[in-house]
Amino acid sequence: MDIYQAIMLAVIQGLTEFLPISSSAHLILPSQLFGWPDQGLAFDVGVHVGTLVAVMFYFRNDLVRLLNAWLRSLGGTRTADSALSWYLLLATLPAVFAGFFLSNMIEHLARSILVIAGTTLIFGALLGWADSRRREVRTLVNLGPKDAIWIGLAQAMALIPGTSRSGITMTAGLMLGFDRDAAARFSFLLSIPIIVGAGVFKGIDLAQSGTAASWELVGLGAVLAALSAWACIWLFLSWLNRIGMLPFVVYRLLLGAALLAVYFAG
Repeated sequence: MDIYQAIMLAVIQGLTEFLPISSSAHLILPSQLFGWPDQGLAFDVGVHVGTLVAVMFYFRNDLVRLLNAWLRSLGGTRTADSALSWYLLLATLPAVFAGFFLSNMIEHLARSILVIAGTTLIFGALLGWADSRRREVRTLVNLGPKDAIWIGLAQAMALIPGTSRSGITMTAGLMLGFDRDAAARFSFLLSIPIIVGAGVFKGIDLAQSGTAASWELVGLGAVLAALSAWACIWLFLSWLNRIGMLPFVVYRLLLGAALLAVYFAG
């Protein structure tokens, strides 16, 4: 991997990790379409660390508040923030179990252009339907355990490339009656334990493999992923109520159609 590819992949990771368009699909596609070499495990860990730093920095005040509330809840003090912190943990569990039992099978069977095209189209259309039918009668204050479980089950489906973790969790939030901002914020907060878990497991694999890496490119990738991810979160939340989900739905439908054309042309 040369520096140009490293820059492109890092920015792609940063921009697509939190947009509802699937980061896994966009990181798989360059190697499938352009013959780029696999970015390697070390680079993968680096860009995940970068996106983690970005989302934790953006939501740093929320995280401090939620952590303090969660710690106080262990002593019996219950607040809206402590409830939200527990619901975030509850919503993380389905993806943890699905990842433990199904990740190897998905890794071998689902990383193809046809699968990515199908999930890009199907879940893009579902996002569009959910956004057009949204009721926006609930905020995060109204979140309950059943909501957390449903959104968590949706997140587990994002193990399939092309689904989009942020896209499917926002879709679930909109279908449950939450407004756009609440659906997006819960999705972004929910990404933190998942990115941490993925980074830990990939880090363990990296340590055990003893694979050599170009640490300059890894560091560059981490920084670029962090900067692009932070900008992406800020712009998305700033513009969400003005632009809605339609631009991302249209993009997914066009991308899915293009991928089908590439697949059948080959």
